[in-house]
Amino acid sequence: MESLLMLDTDSPLLTDFYEITMAAAYFESGQKDRVGVFEMFVRNFPRNRRYLVAAGLEQVIHYLLNFRFSPSHISFLKSQKELKHVSENFYDYLRGLRFTGNVWAIPEGTIFFPNEPVIRVEAPIIESQIIETYLLSTINFQTLIATKASRIVSSAGNSPVFEFGSRRAHGPNASVLAARASFIAGCSGTSNSFAGYKLGIPVSGTMAHSFIMNYDSELDAFSEFSKVFPSATLLVDTYDPFKAISKIIDSRMSVACVRIDSGDLLSTSKKIRRILDSSGYASTKIMASGNLNEYSIGDLLAKSAPIDYFGVGTELATSRDDPALEGVYKLVAIKSRLKGDQEFQISYKQKTSPGKTTYPAPKQVFRILRDGIIDRDVLTVEGDTVDQGISLLLQYMDRGKVIRALPSLKSIRSKHREGLKALPAALREIHSESESSSTIVVIGKKLKQIIGEPDTKLVL
Repeated sequence: MESLLMLDTDSPLLTDFYEITMAAAYFESGQKDRVGVFEMFVRNFPRNRRYLVAAGLEQVIHYLLNFRFSPSHISFLKSQKELKHVSENFYDYLRGLRFTGNVWAIPEGTIFFPNEPVIRVEAPIIESQIIETYLLSTINFQTLIATKASRIVSSAGNSPVFEFGSRRAHGPNASVLAARASFIAGCSGTSNSFAGYKLGIPVSGTMAHSFIMNYDSELDAFSEFSKVFPSATLLVDTYDPFKAISKIIDSRMSVACVRIDSGDLLSTSKKIRRILDSSGYASTKIMASGNLNEYSIGDLLAKSAPIDYFGVGTELATSRDDPALEGVYKLVAIKSRLKGDQEFQISYKQKTSPGKTTYPAPKQVFRILRDGIIDRDVLTVEGDTVDQGISLLLQYMDRGKVIRALPSLKSIRSKHREGLKALPAALREIHSESESSSTIVVIGKKLKQIIGEPDTKLVL
């Protein structure tokens, strides 16, 4: 298991500063041995979404396995005026701090819904608290992009989609994680070379308009590129796409695929297809790119655009229509050791802020299928049972050690593909408005007893 982040050696400081100040206060007040149980969940769907795709767990586990403060980290913290009243004992504690807790999570690639915990962490309170920022940033982002990619790939049907968003992603690290999340959700490849190198994702590249403009003629550019790459995709809309196609045909140049990146993709692709087919180039494919998303791709295919491949960049790597996921990480229980005993006493915790109420207690999600299709999910307390229910949260770490093998990206991708098949048809539809859903998350019997509510349904 390797890191994908260039900042990995400084990962303990990839956290909000208040996580550090809380850790110090926990330590100085003698709370460090209390066990905090936290759950991450998503409050609401992003705009127009009807399901979510879990992603980012492997990076979280790598982070937890390698969590440690270096001498330079300690020196930095000691230099902060806000920490001037903290004892040296706290810094000694940080020097030896490692993650020793337990982790449960929904496997990557799994379809899930708001209010369902995607990850649960049980660890000494400082350990479980200080990792909050990293967990949220990693899982929020990859889940957001995987969900967007899933919709885009679904809208493309049998036409492969390639992720081309690195240059528009929010930084180099985000571009790699976006490529990973997109591949999980079904993209056929990425333009990101580092993602290919580190993750084995198929890489794909054509050419830029600048390559065409560098040569004295468009045909010279095509010819020189094809000498090196005989099965190349040629970019034909630097000047006039139809004239470019005519030059290729007149020269009898062999070309596997042409790409259009601008203009009216529907009419342009149809005209290019007619020209190619009537000129002995029926096997030449057409690729389209340029500000595409699930709606424009769906519209193009609904109008019979003869496009064989799609390259999607900005809309995918930034989830442009709703670029933030409302994932939160909340305390649901505290375990305190009984005096002179090895047993713990558990106390459930619930936040009751207006509009931000949480459900207490460590929880499990059970999925019930009917004829292979999701009928409902039951959100209930860990330890509860649900007839015919499939447990979604699995344990991945026990006392700081990995106890479950992490699947390959291809396996995660396959899991997602199978999960989509189980999604009710109404939730797979691509609409431009509303996030209405026919699927419900039902509150289980034991959780209802704890929160004191009648039969409750969270309508998604």
